[in-house]
Amino acid sequence: MGVVYHGFLDPGRDHWEFGYELGHLARSIALGHGFSSPYWTNTGPTALLTPVYPYLLAGIFSLFGVFTKTSALVILSINCIFSSVTAIPIFYIGLKSFNLRTAKLAVWVWAFYPYAINFSTTTMWYHSFVALLLAVILLVALHLESSDRLMYWTGFGVLFGFAALTNPVILAILPFVGGWLYVRLARQNKRAVTACAVGLIALLLTVIPWPIRNELVMKDRIPFKDGFWEEVCVGNVRNNLHWWDGGVHPAGNDADRQKFERMGEIDYLAMKRTQALTFIRQHPGTYIFRSLRRVVFLWTGFWSLSPAYLSLEPLDLWSISLLTPLSILALCGLYQEWLSAKTRKYAVLFAMVFFSFPITYYLSHLDPGYRHPLDPLLILLACSTIIRWLAQMRDTSDLHEA
Repeated sequence: MGVVYHGFLDPGRDHWEFGYELGHLARSIALGHGFSSPYWTNTGPTALLTPVYPYLLAGIFSLFGVFTKTSALVILSINCIFSSVTAIPIFYIGLKSFNLRTAKLAVWVWAFYPYAINFSTTTMWYHSFVALLLAVILLVALHLESSDRLMYWTGFGVLFGFAALTNPVILAILPFVGGWLYVRLARQNKRAVTACAVGLIALLLTVIPWPIRNELVMKDRIPFKDGFWEEVCVGNVRNNLHWWDGGVHPAGNDADRQKFERMGEIDYLAMKRTQALTFIRQHPGTYIFRSLRRVVFLWTGFWSLSPAYLSLEPLDLWSISLLTPLSILALCGLYQEWLSAKTRKYAVLFAMVFFSFPITYYLSHLDPGYRHPLDPLLILLACSTIIRWLAQMRDTSDLHEA
């Protein structure tokens, strides 16, 4: 962090590197202009982001100055704390789902995991915070599988709602985690319907002020964020080389930025919806291929080996060599959990989380940081594989000695 924070202080493009849309939105809040203006000029109220992290950054700006060195260090330090604290739910998920040795190994791997270090020290986005929230949600779910205490379920709903107001993508796992918990409680003859209903009501009460705000301020029905179709354009329309195409985004194209400023957010994003749907209708095969390409990219780090692409992403070969073995080891761990009657229920839960969480990214566009919330679970499953292999090697060695 001490090495890289200087890059966030570059005043170019009005301190754009200082959190991108997130930083500019936080500045607007800190200066008293409200939840507005995610780009360089005053474009009015916005729903491009959900409120939790922008208000966190705005509070830091209010205390330590807007786009200052102190604010940069505080923001990055908080991200480092979020990443470090994630070790706690990792340990207890490992202890409950696997064993003590796996839990200990996973915590040590997390401490030195390059992406845990990278996303907490080199970005002001909320990747580390969402990783922590997802790990805590899974840990709480593991404990609620045998409890129908309504107070606990109320807290679980509030936690889920808070996570959704941080990154609504996390809601993709809600029906799967909720369904898993319902089945677990029902099999124990506990109040499954009542507990799940209380949790859902608590979640809705937590998030409902935000869509109400959006309808009142934005004059449109926006449950959480309104930028989905813009992200679809970024990941698909005329995008051949890279996984992100700035040529169709206000942050990367002056013409699009001017359209955003002239048309306003709602009309501009309606235009992006039309553009995205037109592309999908005219090129369905290309869209499906790119979506499948994003699936491969998420689990292996592989996007392209062309020299032109690697000149833009020189660390991708290193990423492939790390992520591909990690995913393979995690898949082996998931399979071994499924084979055991004692842990099969956890394999089902983890598999559903792996399936559901990235769906939005598969359909729109994928940044390497978007996978990071799954890393704690990947590491736990990979460590369970390593522990099992070490035990088998030790048993084989003991057998030979005997």
